[in-house]
Amino acid sequence: MFDLCIFDCDGVLIDSEIISARMLIEELDGLGVQIDLDYVTRNFLGRSYPTVMQQIRREFGLDLPGDFEARYRERLLTAFEDDLTIIPGVQDVLERLAKPWCVATSSSPARARRSLEIVGLGALTRDRIFTASEVANGKPAPDLFLHAARQMGADPARCLVIEDSLTGVRAGRAAGMTVWRFTGGSHLQGRRLLRPEDATPTKEFASFAEFFQIGPGMESTQ
Repeated sequence: MFDLCIFDCDGVLIDSEIISARMLIEELDGLGVQIDLDYVTRNFLGRSYPTVMQQIRREFGLDLPGDFEARYRERLLTAFEDDLTIIPGVQDVLERLAKPWCVATSSSPARARRSLEIVGLGALTRDRIFTASEVANGKPAPDLFLHAARQMGADPARCLVIEDSLTGVRAGRAAGMTVWRFTGGSHLQGRRLLRPEDATPTKEFASFAEFFQIGPGMESTQ
């Protein structure tokens, strides 16, 4: 059915989005900008850091301090070292997949690598990570997913994307790929999920224990 499975990282492989959101809310509050988790989920989830910062400047007219990005990234990685966890069941799925797979993330290369190392996925993902820094346009543009497919030698029409964000779902659809939405991350649990027409996935699932049940033929028999 598929020749390649492309996983988003934050909110799919690692339970990082709730940590990132809370940290950003705190940092902006210190500058007089009040946003909440719903705002972050609607507007920032799945987007690269530069895109998030551009929207903050545009929407709130905030001229961010020169050291804001460095301070935020430093605090976030410290929080990751203390609190970051793997999404339950995802390592088992990665190890049992019968098809080639890779990771396509809006995170910076350094953050993606370190995050995956913290949760014990560093060795599995080391040569399979593609980031928004490698393409002209980040999600919701299709560039990153198309780049990952090219590098892995796969036809986009035969690629499966696993995403948690509406931004990522839009990017996968724009790339002509099949998209399944994972809704089991802490940032989405107990929240009303929006399903706009332009970001409707083919399937949704809330636990990686369900992965091979909804994707028969994707599990290795060896």
